[in-house]
Formats: sequence, structure tokens, C-alpha cells
Amino acid sequence: MSHAARSTRPSGRRRAAVALTAVAAVTLTACAGPSVGATSGDDASAAEDVDWSQVEPADEITFWSNHPGQSQAYEERIIAEFEAETGIAVDLVTAGANYDEVAQRFQAASQTDEVPDVVIASDVWWFRYHLNDQIMPVDDVLEHLGADAADYQPALYADYEYDDQHWAVPYARSTPLFYYNKDVWSAAGLPDRGPKTWAELEKWDAKVSKEVGDDGSTFGLSTGPSWGAWWFENMIWGQGGAYSDGFDLTLDTPESVAGGEFLHDLFHESGVASLSADDVMADFSAGVIASTIGSTGSLTGALDAASFEVGTAYLPDGPDGGGTPTGGTGVAIASSSTPEEQLAAAMFVEYLTDTENTAAFSQLTGYMPVRTSAVESETMQQTYAETPQFRTAVDQLADKARVQDDVRVFVPGADALLNEAIEQIVIEGTDPATAFESIAPRIETAYTENVEPYL
Repeated sequence: MSHAARSTRPSGRRRAAVALTAVAAVTLTACAGPSVGATSGDDASAAEDVDWSQVEPADEITFWSNHPGQSQAYEERIIAEFEAETGIAVDLVTAGANYDEVAQRFQAASQTDEVPDVVIASDVWWFRYHLNDQIMPVDDVLEHLGADAADYQPALYADYEYDDQHWAVPYARSTPLFYYNKDVWSAAGLPDRGPKTWAELEKWDAKVSKEVGDDGSTFGLSTGPSWGAWWFENMIWGQGGAYSDGFDLTLDTPESVAGGEFLHDLFHESGVASLSADDVMADFSAGVIASTIGSTGSLTGALDAASFEVGTAYLPDGPDGGGTPTGGTGVAIASSSTPEEQLAAAMFVEYLTDTENTAAFSQLTGYMPVRTSAVESETMQQTYAETPQFRTAVDQLADKARVQDDVRVFVPGADALLNEAIEQIVIEGTDPATAFESIAPRIETAYTENVEPYL
């Protein structure tokens, strides 16, 4: 898997890159539950052979969620409406506080009778679910239901494509956004926009620092699994680097190391950035930091919590551009459920993500509308007019979205290991080349043991 080796890139990911162009017009196995292949291997293939016309939907299913964007009340309302329309009961379970907790619980449940029928499937976990044969392809059952799968935003739906099939549908989908304090920006005499480049933010630092004082900073970040290695893709891409080319690690290239050096200098040389030990959006909303990177799904919370006017902007570019990675979560259907439960689950998944409901969910949370038909719907037009910040994420998806590097989203545990290197650089001030070198062998082992045998 060295970067000199021949790359084996999943065909679905190549198509995802094409789809993005069109739109622009865990821990390792030992720590994360069952190893790949530990579950029943025939469930997913059996689901592909089901004659759905001969199946009656189950009367009751279970949905495991972490309620992205503080959406539990919303999910409960959608479920009540679905139950009234179909007569199918949905048991909503809070399966964790975040994507990682839900994923680890889902993996641990694979050997029990506590498996849900519908489960949150984040950008760095759905492929592990697939390799473990825990989820089923959704194409056939959605076709049977007459669901307009082509209406899902192509870039977002293609993120779940592998081996000519889709293994989830988009739900709470997001990109990182640049958030800034408009009051501080105005007091500092800056234009009412985000920096177009990271170099421009560094140039603005002197003016912004005077406004936030000694106890604040111009820019703040937080790290952690499913987070640090997500926003850092923008920075490493901006220096011409990447985590990988296909499945071949490229962390040792001069461009990738330059990405790490940029991050290092942001904290340890220029002093533009500070680290939030807990919740960076809370620090931003409290006015401690004047700008940050946050998920689009954090927008509603920031608007509600901040006492100042919140600005949103595209992520800044580096010398070689940058772009924004897609992210967030979809919903998947368990392969171990009965066909009756799977059909009911598919009906719920379609309802949860239809045009009206995805528009309402976006309006509530700030996550992107996952249906093309919802982007310019009346609900979203009203949202854009009342809260222009919501438009930034939609426009950035079209203008700047980029497929994530395969190693991060496809190799189990790679996201957490990449975050480990980022924390070495940010917290300990480790030389980036050394930090990347420390994790590379473990990512290679995870790939060799957990992915390569199943390609």
C-alpha cells in the first residue's frame, strides 16, 4: 500500500468523483467490535435476490440515531407522521451521542438480536458496515417502491456507491464551513466576508487579535475522531497533498508534509489558531474565538447561541486550491433484518429523506437538503431569505465540493489514526513528517487486514 504501489480504487468512488464534477456544474479492529467478515456473509446478497413484490412490510421497525443537529424532537415528529400515514410503528433509539458511538454499538450488536432495522451510517463508518455484511444495498428496494433515487443530490448519493450499488441514502449531510464573528470583523475594519485564502486570514490576524484581546484568538479549531481529519483535508489539499491516491498512502509526499507544516505553523509559529479542548462552536458562540471551522449542521445552534451576527463563508484556499470535503451521515438498512422489516425500513428511509422532509430538516438544523428538488423548494427559498447563511453550504457544495480521500473513508480506523497525527502536530508540536510516519504503518496494516481481502 505504499504510494509507489499500484492503486486499487473502488469503482464506485471513481464514479463519485464524476458525480461531484456534475454537481459543481475507528479505532482499529481490535478496539471496534467484530472484525471484518465476522458477521453472516450471506445476508446482503440474499437481500439482492428478494422479490419485493411478494413481501408485506412489517408492522414495526427500529431506528438507531444520534439525532444529528439536535433533531430528536424533529425525528419524533416525522416518525409520528409516518406512522399515521402507513400504520408502521418506528421505535426511535438514542444509540449514541455521536456517529462513532452509534457505529461501535451497531458493530457490537451484530452478534445479538438487538440489531436495528435502520441505522445512522456516517461517511467514515458505512463502508465498515458493508465489509462486515451488516447493511444491504438499497437500489432494488427503492426501485420497487418507486422512490426517485435520481433526485438525491448526485454527489451525496454517490458517496455510498460501491461495487455498482448504493449502501445507504443521504440524510444529515454536511460540509465544513468557515464561521466568523461579523461584529469583530466590522470592528477590525475587515470586509464582510470570509478570507478567500489562508494567507489572507493570517494577514488579518493582527487586526482581529486586537478586538478579541489576550484571552481570545483570531481562529480556533477542535480535533477528535470523525472531525479533525475531515477539516484538515481542506488544508492538505490546499498544499497539493492528500491522504492517499486511491488506497495508496501519500502522507510522505512533499505536498502532504507541507499540509502538515501549514497546520503546525498556524498554531505554533503565526499563533493565528488556538485549540478548543471541548466544543469549538461553544467557544465561537461565546465570542472567545473570532472564527472557526464548523459543520453546516452546527449552523442553527450557532445562530441561536451567539449574541453577535454570525457570518458563514467557503473554506479558504491554499496555494494549490483546496475545496471542501463532503461529510455527515446517511441512513442504512440492516442486512440481518427480515425482508418484511427491510421493506418497512426502506419505506421509512424514503419518507425521512423525501423532498418536503429534507427541506424541513435543513431549515431546522443547517444540514444540506439531500434532494435536488428541495434545494430551490419554497421551504428552502424562505430559509435563504430569512437566514442567508444557510445558502453558503448549498453554494459551496456546488462550487467547491471534493470527494474525500479513500483512505479516510474506506479503511477502518484510518480516520482515528489520521486524527492522532493531527493532534500530535497541533497539541504536541510534533514535526509533521514524523507524525505522519508514526501512523502510516498502522493504516497500512488496517488496509491489508480489513479491506484488501474483500476488494
